[in-house]
Amino acid sequence: MVRDLIDQMMEYECGTLSDEETLEMFSTITKEKMQYSLQGHYGRTVTALIIDGWLDRNGNILKEFV
Repeated sequence: MVRDLIDQMMEYECGTLSDEETLEMFSTITKEKMQYSLQGHYGRTVTALIIDGWLDRNGNILKEFV
């Protein structure tokens, strides 16, 4: 799982993840409480996704893309 997440993060940094894949990646980061140990952008993005109703505080995805 860690290797998959690292690969996803590298793709995210390159801008090649879809919106769905990006949300799933931030869900995993939140579930593993990793946003506190990564660079600030990740923590700010997790916070924004929670405030905007995409994720709950446990990392569960609350909305689907249509």
